[in-house]
Amino acid sequence: MTFALYEKSGRVATVTLNRPDSRNAIATQQDCDDLAGALWRAHDDPGVNAVILTGAGKSFCAGGDLKTIRERTGIGPRATPDGTRANYRRGVHSIIKALADVEVATIAAINGHAIGLGLDIGVLCDIRVAGASAKMASSFVKVGITPGDGGAWILTNAIGATHAAELVLTGDTIDAEEGKRIGLVTRVVPDDRLMEEARALAERIAVNPPRTVRLAKRLLREAQHSRLHDVLELSAAFQALAHETADHKEAVAAFTEKRAPNFTGE
Repeated sequence: MTFALYEKSGRVATVTLNRPDSRNAIATQQDCDDLAGALWRAHDDPGVNAVILTGAGKSFCAGGDLKTIRERTGIGPRATPDGTRANYRRGVHSIIKALADVEVATIAAINGHAIGLGLDIGVLCDIRVAGASAKMASSFVKVGITPGDGGAWILTNAIGATHAAELVLTGDTIDAEEGKRIGLVTRVVPDDRLMEEARALAERIAVNPPRTVRLAKRLLREAQHSRLHDVLELSAAFQALAHETADHKEAVAAFTEKRAPNFTGE
C-alpha cells in the first residue's frame, strides 16, 4: 500500500499520508519516494493548479519513525556517519526538495500532530491551515538529534530567527492558536471543517490561469533567498511570458466584456 495517496478532482490534487496507525510517521525510503513522487505527479500535470497535503486519521505526520531509526533500518542512521549522510540526502531530502521545487501551489491541512519532520513538511507548503486540535513541535533535540531535514532553514524562513530558535532549541509542543500567532499556520479552523476550508482555499487558487499561478509561485520561492534586483529581473522575464499566454488575453477580454473568464491553461 502506498504511503501517499493521490486523488485529483478538477484542478486540485489531494495527497494524503496514509499510515494512521503510526500517526503517519515516515519510516522507509519508499515512503519518501511515495510522497516526493506524488508531489512531482502534480507538478507534471498541467491540469493541476493546487495540492492539498494532509494525513489520514487523527494526525498529519508524526515525523520520522523512531522504531526504524532505533533499528537503523529506515530513513535515519546507517552503519557509518557517511552512510547516514547519504541516507538523508537520498530519502528525507527528496521530500524537502520536491516541496521546494514543485510549481503548483501547496496547502497543508494540518490535522492533529505535526512533529519534527512532519512539521517541516507542513511548514514548507505555501499555505498552512490547521485544525483547532493540531499540535506542532520541532522536537529533534528531545530525542538527541538535530533537524536533519533542513528544518532550521524552513522554520527561520517561515517564522523568523527568534521564533525558530525557540521551537528548535526547546523542542516544545505548541497548539494551533500559538502556531497561528507566530506564523506557522495562516488560519485555524474547527477540526470537522479542516478539509472543507482547505479545499475552498485550493479552489480559489485553482480558478486562476494555471501557467500564471505557477510563474507567480516561482517568484515567491525565489524571493525568499534572492536580492531585490535579481527578483526584478526574473519578474520582468516571467511577465513577458505571461503577457503572451492565451489566458491573459482571455482575462482582459472577460474583464472588458463584463463576463466570467474561461481559462484553458494556454
